[in-house]
Amino acid sequence: MAKDSIAPAYWDGQEMLECVSVIPEAPNVSTFCFVAPSGATFDYLPGQFLTLELPVPGGPLHRTYTISSSPSRPVSITVTVKAQPGSVGTQWMRDNLRPGMRLKAIGPAGNFTSHHHPAEKFLFISAGSGITPMMSMLTYMYDIGRIPDVVFINCAKRPSDIVFRQRLEHIASRIDGIELRWVVEEGDRYQPWTGYQGTFNQLMLGLMAPDYLEREVFCCGPEPFMQAVREALTGLGFDMAHYHQESFHPSLAEEAKDATADDVIPDDAALAEIEFALSGVTQKCNETDTILSTARAAGLNIPSGCTFGVCGTCKIKKRSGQVHMVHNGGITDDDIEDGYVLACCSHPIGRVEVEI
Repeated sequence: MAKDSIAPAYWDGQEMLECVSVIPEAPNVSTFCFVAPSGATFDYLPGQFLTLELPVPGGPLHRTYTISSSPSRPVSITVTVKAQPGSVGTQWMRDNLRPGMRLKAIGPAGNFTSHHHPAEKFLFISAGSGITPMMSMLTYMYDIGRIPDVVFINCAKRPSDIVFRQRLEHIASRIDGIELRWVVEEGDRYQPWTGYQGTFNQLMLGLMAPDYLEREVFCCGPEPFMQAVREALTGLGFDMAHYHQESFHPSLAEEAKDATADDVIPDDAALAEIEFALSGVTQKCNETDTILSTARAAGLNIPSGCTFGVCGTCKIKKRSGQVHMVHNGGITDDDIEDGYVLACCSHPIGRVEVEI
């Protein structure tokens, strides 16, 4: 590097991201690649997510997507999305987002990463687009050059629906220690399938990863799928302290955290008041209303994604007052100690002042 050259700074979320390519991956699945126009690079942990602000008709819509690229390749960042029936944001991306367009983004964030749980052996289990954080983590392991020990299981409707299949098979062909296992519900017409077929179960797990009891397990997919995986592992005597899952849906298996100092429960009959200090707006509400819903009723916009305390998009600073906050991991203890709350799952107790 020349003496007068300056290495680009890390992207800090203030600069809009520019879409540079759109890659079809599977039916209804596309990868969108973004760069920072300034040349800033991206710093995140493999498995984390990004929240995009989508300019859909009727107002901006915030949607959270797992990053499918790896921080070992920091000049760009990608999200791989699947359009589900009735989806608004993802379908807008597939129909409208093209190279050259720019979007606002928030993040990266999230705790679902192998960096937080180092181990000698890993077991990645995913279904559908839940493969994206696994792709990020495995790519990182591949790029750093050390030989990993990973059993990678992905379940799909049919072989043609397997996302990243060719890329993963290429990686596995170049390095020892990666075992790929595909499970499909049915085959494709005129395409013979010799892999596993049916619904993922305990028998398959024992055949695909006989030493599963020794592995750190990461799971991502639809909630019914993850529940089936949890039940299979529990039934086999797996130590669930070594099980980790990612979901943008509230899990019935986990207790949400209570961030109030005194275990005060919102009263449906009690009135509250929220002062949005930066906007000069004060809005009355019930204690059972959230800060997010109250802001919307007052005509104010707080960026939000999941709306139940997972993604952290709606994190705001609380200046004064008390809230009852039940979240699902979208905010850290340090942030709470510094006075931050998640608007989507924080209920005002009495009068509360926030920086909006």
